[in-house]
Amino acid sequence: MKKIKLIEVRSELGAGTRGASMGIEALRVACWDKGSDYFKRFNSVSVPDLNYTLFDKDMFPNAHRIDSILTVQKNIANAVEQTIAIDMFPLVLSGDHSNAHGTIAGIKAAYPDKTLGVIWIDAHADIHSPYTSPSGNVHGMPLAMALNIDNLDRQINEPAPETVFFWNSLKKLGFDGPKLRPEHLVYIVVRDTEEPEDYLMEKLGIKNYTYAEFTQKGAKQVAKEALERLRGCDIIYVSFDVDSLDSKFSKGTGTPVAIGLTVEEAKQLNYLLLQDPRVVCYEMTEINPTLDTENTMAENAFEILETATAAILHRESKSTAIH
Repeated sequence: MKKIKLIEVRSELGAGTRGASMGIEALRVACWDKGSDYFKRFNSVSVPDLNYTLFDKDMFPNAHRIDSILTVQKNIANAVEQTIAIDMFPLVLSGDHSNAHGTIAGIKAAYPDKTLGVIWIDAHADIHSPYTSPSGNVHGMPLAMALNIDNLDRQINEPAPETVFFWNSLKKLGFDGPKLRPEHLVYIVVRDTEEPEDYLMEKLGIKNYTYAEFTQKGAKQVAKEALERLRGCDIIYVSFDVDSLDSKFSKGTGTPVAIGLTVEEAKQLNYLLLQDPRVVCYEMTEINPTLDTENTMAENAFEILETATAAILHRESKSTAIH
């Protein structure tokens, strides 16, 4: 059975609200409060972040701090690729969701010839580019990087040449060309999108299991269907943003959205998805304890993390080989 390695990424450079860099510490506090030995059981590596640059003047209005984000994502990609190379399972705990593209880049660098599928459990589609983003927050852009698309049909911004340079560098990180095809991306409970994202999702035919569909079918059926949709993929990455939870469970995140998963539904969904032997990496992101009361978000997230980890460890050893 593969051993799990925790990859801790405290970068919050892509977020619009400060504080996600403290999410991992909040998880550790939740672990401590529960009397769990979780963080003693696994080796962890902390990826260098550049959060100190948050105090510097931002030169990139259409993709804030994209220069520093490129450096951070290179660090993440290296950590993920090295973890896979030593035959360990990278479990990424991350500040903001822009970091997920560094994870994807690392997976593709480790498996350049494998077809990658991505299951994105999130309130947001994260498929903006510097050309379409209304906020310029890069945590809304990781999937556009992975898909290698700018969405110029819906362009509203004129990014400066420097921004375009760093954007194109990010799209090439780990693998030159699209790391992911639209038909190999499955959204679960995405519900807070902007028009350029809706346009792309429709144009590219990206499946989103809405919360209404999720409740109608149940976690088991949705997990089964999502994995079946990715039957053409050799490897799968599951990315879990805590704002996929209903906002009554997810105050402690930068962009909470109503009508989402309960903690129990999230536990069940993650457990079922991670049973698939093709899943080679899991990420949890966007816990922000500065927006929380009594560390509730991290306590809920820690429960989900324990369940997800148990699923990875319980996969039968016979199926660890990638088919």
